[in-house]
Amino acid sequence: MRLKPVVYGLLLLGLLAAPFLGAYPVFLMKVLCFALFASAFNLLLGYAGLLSFGHAAFFGGSAYLAGHAMKVWGVPPELGLLLGTAGGALLGWVFGVIAIRRQGIYFSMITLALAQLVYFVAVQTPATGGEDGLQGVPRGTLFGLIDLRNDINMYYVTVAVVVMAFGLIARTTTSPFGQVLKGVRENEPRATSLGYDADRIKLVAFVLSAALAGLAGSLKTLVLGFASLTDVHWLASGQVILMTMIGGVGTLLGPLVGSSVILVLEGKLGQFGVALTQLSGWSGFTTLGESVTTVMGVMFIFCVLVFRRGIMGLRLGKR
Repeated sequence: MRLKPVVYGLLLLGLLAAPFLGAYPVFLMKVLCFALFASAFNLLLGYAGLLSFGHAAFFGGSAYLAGHAMKVWGVPPELGLLLGTAGGALLGWVFGVIAIRRQGIYFSMITLALAQLVYFVAVQTPATGGEDGLQGVPRGTLFGLIDLRNDINMYYVTVAVVVMAFGLIARTTTSPFGQVLKGVRENEPRATSLGYDADRIKLVAFVLSAALAGLAGSLKTLVLGFASLTDVHWLASGQVILMTMIGGVGTLLGPLVGSSVILVLEGKLGQFGVALTQLSGWSGFTTLGESVTTVMGVMFIFCVLVFRRGIMGLRLGKR
């Protein structure tokens, strides 16, 4: 336990120094956004035991809301992030009220169905740009002082937001509420017999998870300048499940590790295929970049069969 503050401190120092060590700030910001998304999902799955297949609705819905507010309404970035977070929380409350009383696969299927409704709205609503997506979202100036058009400034703001959100998740999981949440996950009838309202506790966890996912989607739109249908598609829900499973369900650093592995894989697999084509002369390797989902599926099966706790779960255990 005493090593954890040291590990977190070294990780923070690494993040602060990364732009000066040759790392690409925009890619790092993308990793941080998806790490926050995966951490929000992990709060629900790892600590509440609820498997949602619809978390892309909060991520992508908030991405559209924040992007539209900043581009069309002209709100500053800090207000855009707050609107996206609030939108994710509100949508999470609606989902939770409908789905939270169901158990197991029924809960998961309800969240997937509701998320598909959100996807349909995103496709049909003119404000989202349809299949073209919402593009050209300006970064603007934070609090009228920090020019976010500069990638370095934007990077450190992203680090600050993600670190604060990560701190909130860590505090939640170690608080009395977090302990009760784990108790509900392990034995809901016993928690109910002790006087706890299990449905209400799970709803609070669901709304908090949705709000943090909304913050991640809003931040991603601010960083990259666009929101697209891929953000709200069910594949995004599957991707965040994969990130969490590979990194380690129920571990604080697992989502960060899992998102890094998946995004690096997505970025490098195509380049690896081109390099193999140049070396071998066989053009079939150029399609390797299109096989990312297949490779991720194989990785998921391997994780389930060999180390179910994921990469971080092997070292830290499930907490």
